[in-house]
Amino acid sequence: MILPRIRASFDRSDAMALVELLGRSDPALRDSALARLDEGGIDALLDDPRTAVALLGEPRVSLRPQLIFYVLVRHAMLEGGVDDRPTADYLASLLLAFGFENRAWRISDDAREEFHYLVDLVARMGEATDGRDAFLLPAHMGNYALWLTGMFPDFVESRRQRRGAPSYRYYESMGSAGFRSAAATPLAAKLGIDGLLREVAASFGRLRMALNRLSDRHLWRGAGDPVSQLLREMQWRGAELGEG
Repeated sequence: MILPRIRASFDRSDAMALVELLGRSDPALRDSALARLDEGGIDALLDDPRTAVALLGEPRVSLRPQLIFYVLVRHAMLEGGVDDRPTADYLASLLLAFGFENRAWRISDDAREEFHYLVDLVARMGEATDGRDAFLLPAHMGNYALWLTGMFPDFVESRRQRRGAPSYRYYESMGSAGFRSAAATPLAAKLGIDGLLREVAASFGRLRMALNRLSDRHLWRGAGDPVSQLLREMQWRGAELGEG
């Protein structure tokens, strides 16, 4: 089960690691970072653009993976005009979870069955009688659609062109529907994430674009096709406007 728990895990040691990162080559910046930490808490450092720059520019970074993923996701979202910390927390948690083995194809850490197609998840949702599965199946449909189109957009487009696979609009529609269905379950309300899931559903397109920026710059940097990236953005913007 993927829950937004990364921000809650940050402690004083994480904050001081950010202070040291920012002030590694500038004592004055270190003092400024420490003052901002005392005044505004760790979010004052996490949201500072200089943190992302230092994180990517320093040759030796000794920060926890959770902290690194959160910063990268948060700033990719801010660049796209999405200023919502719980959503950034959720996306970072999603990326970390799906980075382990074949977790992206399973609805939970303890599940054995794998789903490689959204249509198979839909079929299983119609059979779900357990309250936990009634939440996990649609939530995973949203998570998988967002992860796939966000982190591997060129793969999605290539498969569509070569094999007639579903378009981006299909994934956005199915993913958003999955998040909305998950948000409507009693378990989502019990976990206190029903509102968050509805927000993710409503912002699916912009969140996908934020993950595209992260993927293009840090996962496949130097390997992407700028023309394909431009066409991809045009296609998505057209979908958002109801065109095509």
